[in-house]
Amino acid sequence: MTISVEALASVADVLRGWALDEHLKATVMSTPALATAAGQIARRYTAGPECDDALRLLAANGARGHLGSIECVGESIRDADVAMLETEAIIDLVNQLASTDGTSTISFDLSHIGSVVSPELGLENALRIAQAARNAGTYVMVSAEGSERTDLVLDLWERITADFPETGVTLQARLHRTPADVERVLRRPGPVRVVKGAFLESEAVAYPRNSAPMYDAYRAMVTRLVRSGHRVNIATHDAALVGELRGELADDLQADHVEFEMLQGLGTALLDKLRGDGFTTREYIVYGPEWWLYVLNRIAEHPERVITALADLNPPVAF
Repeated sequence: MTISVEALASVADVLRGWALDEHLKATVMSTPALATAAGQIARRYTAGPECDDALRLLAANGARGHLGSIECVGESIRDADVAMLETEAIIDLVNQLASTDGTSTISFDLSHIGSVVSPELGLENALRIAQAARNAGTYVMVSAEGSERTDLVLDLWERITADFPETGVTLQARLHRTPADVERVLRRPGPVRVVKGAFLESEAVAYPRNSAPMYDAYRAMVTRLVRSGHRVNIATHDAALVGELRGELADDLQADHVEFEMLQGLGTALLDKLRGDGFTTREYIVYGPEWWLYVLNRIAEHPERVITALADLNPPVAF
């Protein structure tokens, strides 16, 4: 049976809708059988529920020659006390990283540490994490969020970089606004992570995923950053896109300011090949119990992963 492109796009939109459905999440996670099944699916995309799980995977990836970035995955926090607790968990992670070789950066959503409660709370907590990261010999990478929060993310990132200019930021190539945002972030020295963009967005705001204009935007954005000499993380698992970039930019991609970055469980063979070909590579690791939004967006990027998710239910594994 052949599944049409339109049907796959419809499945992807449903999954992205589920990712944002907090009632559905609460129902699934409060029902033991459903929670167990969902956890088995999540295991492919996350290191596990605990910090130690992520550190073990970081060491294994380092043995394969990859740098790392770790995120204690979380979603929009709307309670100040919870945001403070989540901040402490991230700082604990950073402190544990201090005993490693310093190749891992720290990634997080600003909404995970309180920016939705108030921008000032998000900033306060982000500055604490950035200081801990600097003390540990590394730096933080601010993750992208939905387009309705892009201004908040960039505004807070700029305020963080006033004290911690090494702080990186993530931009989504598919958003129509991003070319202007690229010029904005080029004024700061921190690295820019380039992603396609996984959130549910209207065509008034973003190019459809996997459309020709989106690919054009991605290539143009990477080219602008690479040729500017600005630090850039090319974050994609798309082998065809990587091949096109290698053809267009050639040896420029092996410069010190360029990295290829891929998510745990996705593009593993491609990342290993790039490392073998002499490129700087980084694998992005997530851990923690609040993985709902993250995992559903990963599956939505390629809806055929629903089949893989079903396969992951048998045999069951502990999460």
